[in-house]
Amino acid sequence: MGRLEGKIALITGIGGGMGRDAARRFAAEGAKVVGCDINAETLDETVRIVREEGGEIAGFGDIDLTDPDVTERWVAEAADVYGGIDILYNNAGIQRFAPIDELTVADWELNLKGELSIVFYAVRAAWKHLAQRRGVIVNIGSIAGIRGVEFAPQNVHGSAKAGVINLTQHLAVEGGPLGIRAVCISPGFVVTPATKFLVDNPPPAVEATWGRIPLRRVGQTSDIVNAAVFLASDEASWITGINLVVDGGGSVIG
Repeated sequence: MGRLEGKIALITGIGGGMGRDAARRFAAEGAKVVGCDINAETLDETVRIVREEGGEIAGFGDIDLTDPDVTERWVAEAADVYGGIDILYNNAGIQRFAPIDELTVADWELNLKGELSIVFYAVRAAWKHLAQRRGVIVNIGSIAGIRGVEFAPQNVHGSAKAGVINLTQHLAVEGGPLGIRAVCISPGFVVTPATKFLVDNPPPAVEATWGRIPLRRVGQTSDIVNAAVFLASDEASWITGINLVVDGGGSVIG
């Protein structure tokens, strides 16, 4: 029996990278997955992969989570697929990087909406369903949300993720009496299709940052998903409100 056997898990942004790996792993652990992505083509590929691996999954493409009305409708339809929500895994995000004096107001607002507001929209829509099943919210933060990052200008990304980390704490307090747990995972540098170019040809500042990681390697998507499986499972039933940093120890050095 899998660690998530019989659980119904909504996972956002399953079209690739960490989201695709989360959909595959959660399904392999026995969860019934309902995923979404703004890219219908990559979402369909994830659905195909999961089903070929024997997992149970439904997918919704062309879902723009920055629109609260779209999110509300998606969560309602997703909850109907298998009859509820046990896990809400907020993986999707839109990032913008630029020095503070070059970052446009439009990009600042888009990043905040695309990394912080979309978590609020999804949680608000799923709250009543989670309360019915004593569910769990898994949010994705970042080490940029707990400290400054020197190798790239992550001012708005870090601000948004700091908001996600703190929102998680408040959700834990509000959700506790309802049996809802809320947890956050803050990754360090993780290799994904979006970051692989840095691995293939890392700038000196990036290499220097990696060189300080005590475990002497960068992260893989499985490192984050492994943590999410545990925190979403009943094994973590007395864990809520935490921000679990998964970065090979890099943040302890500073």
